Amino acid sequence: MKILLCSVHFRPSIGGIETVSEILADRFLHAHHEVLVVTQTSTAEPDTAAYPIVRRPSPAKLLKWVRWADIVLHNNISLRLAWPLLICPRPWVIAHHMWSPRVGAGSFEGRIKHLATRFATNIAVSEAMASSLSVPATVVPNPYADDLFVSGPTASKPRDLVFLGRLISSKGVSVLLEALARLRDRGDARTLTIVGGGPEEGKLREQIRSLSLDKQVCFSGFLQGLALVELLHQHRIMVVPSIAPEPFGIVAIEAIACGLVPVVSGTGGLPEAIGRCGLVVPPFDSIALADAISRLDDAELFAALLAEGSRHMVRHTRDSVAQAYLKVIKSARSKWS
Repeated sequence: MKILLCSVHFRPSIGGIETVSEILADRFLHAHHEVLVVTQTSTAEPDTAAYPIVRRPSPAKLLKWVRWADIVLHNNISLRLAWPLLICPRPWVIAHHMWSPRVGAGSFEGRIKHLATRFATNIAVSEAMASSLSVPATVVPNPYADDLFVSGPTASKPRDLVFLGRLISSKGVSVLLEALARLRDRGDARTLTIVGGGPEEGKLREQIRSLSLDKQVCFSGFLQGLALVELLHQHRIMVVPSIAPEPFGIVAIEAIACGLVPVVSGTGGLPEAIGRCGLVVPPFDSIALADAISRLDDAELFAALLAEGSRHMVRHTRDSVAQAYLKVIKSARSKWS
């Protein structure tokens, strides 16, 4: 089967959609399908992937590759990459990774996207995402790089808490710092490592100073690959304190794979992402967050949550997710023919 995978963002750009697109392309190829990736992300470096990557195609080239395909998969809908389907119809599958405005709300482009989804077979990365759509969707959770994010030594975890993500207000790091201060005031001086960068870093450093948390919090900057995995292996608890709904929560999955217990906000798809492997707290609630972190001092509870990991992660491996996508793709193609 010839699969045209359209992903506006792709490596070397870094993000959740980019990671999922790369995993799917690799696994589709591994399953003996022909794969071609179309993206708007440019790069000066040569592409070394085992499948062709077409970057910023001209209209003529984009139409050419749609004609080539047996199926077109959009990893997040893009009207810029979808228009050839009006000229050269093909079975179309859309995987939804980002929230869309409700029907009748939002921009003109958003309304067009709502209309377009009616002509596609739809996948949602979580039940929360599926419920936000105006069309039926099959829920297929996001995969993680199971060849990279693996458990490390369980006896060597000298650090307490870690946050991984972009430093923007919606990620709720300020709430985590408030929880850390509350724990300190209770006589529990936890340490926190903040992994990532972003426009809120200056404000967060100022908040750390104002809360007198300088000796408890460190910034590692942006990390990826083995350096990130090695850092995660040094920690016990991943905190994902988002104050805005997350469509899924891949960082929590990566943490579970590395042998950490996640504490997440009960927003969007985060509770689904961790299943029974961690604790869920209300967003914005630094008291509840501090209490949840304290609860994980219970060795029996901590071990029980860790033990859920192996069962939970099976659904998120690269091959499991790719096979779930291929099942939807094959169904869409069979209906077309």
